[in-house]
Amino acid sequence: MIAVGQVTPEQAAAVARARGWRDYRVELWNILLIPVALLMIVPIFWMFDSSLKTTQQQFAFPPVLVPQPLFVENYVDGVTALPFGLYTLNSLFLTFTATFGLCISSSIVGFGFARLRFPGKGVLFTVCLSTLMLPSTVLLIPQFVIFKWLGWVGTFLPLIVPNYFGSAFSIFLFRQFLLGVPRELDEAARVDGAGTFRIWWQIVMPNATPAVAAVAIFSLIDNWNAFLGPLIYLNTETQGVIAVALNLFAGRYGAIYTGQLMALSSLALIPVLILFFFAQRYFMQGIAISGFGGR
Repeated sequence: MIAVGQVTPEQAAAVARARGWRDYRVELWNILLIPVALLMIVPIFWMFDSSLKTTQQQFAFPPVLVPQPLFVENYVDGVTALPFGLYTLNSLFLTFTATFGLCISSSIVGFGFARLRFPGKGVLFTVCLSTLMLPSTVLLIPQFVIFKWLGWVGTFLPLIVPNYFGSAFSIFLFRQFLLGVPRELDEAARVDGAGTFRIWWQIVMPNATPAVAAVAIFSLIDNWNAFLGPLIYLNTETQGVIAVALNLFAGRYGAIYTGQLMALSSLALIPVLILFFFAQRYFMQGIAISGFGGR
């Protein structure tokens, strides 16, 4: 006789086989993803590799994979051809001010949709998400007319101020993440006399680090690589940013000085790579929980 709850040898063997097959499938998928990952890395490797080649090496056949010697003058010539340092400072200013505003505003709205009760909350959240279906090109002309009427064209304000009103995608991420934070924390804070703003700032936000990291990384990358907005709203070369500078260099010298163009592109990509490698744990956790952890 087998007692209730006791596992037979046959059942144990079946569980072991199922677990082994599952592990085998995981390993198989990992093996299949290796060539895909290598294929994704090839353009980045080619860009860095080309930035260290002379003009003759870049157009040589068969291709020169490892340049000898390393032609680092491409970086010096590329940086000095344009005020690259000024463009970098402009990009840093735009990126961090816009990201700060987006994280603050989107977290407040997401907190309201996730933790507060008020009439029409579901309808307002649906309307907020429906704005994701509007292509950015549809809003381009109306936004330009508004900013021109405000006298903001030719300044960084059109690129920074809208972030302080949140974005539908960031609000959605915060709302989905905060739905998984225990409400008992809010109730305990209210018993101690904390108000709504204090609960958001001192209770909820410290527990929403993965969501903040995910929104911040998305915003940092988008604003660092921003091209269309700065091209439209910034009028002078002294207001240029990295993406516009690369396009300007390509238009002036790209057909001849391809090595310098690759060098500038590599410099523009390095901060994004560093950011992702240092924050990828929070980034992945924030995406996973925000996408699947809500109720």
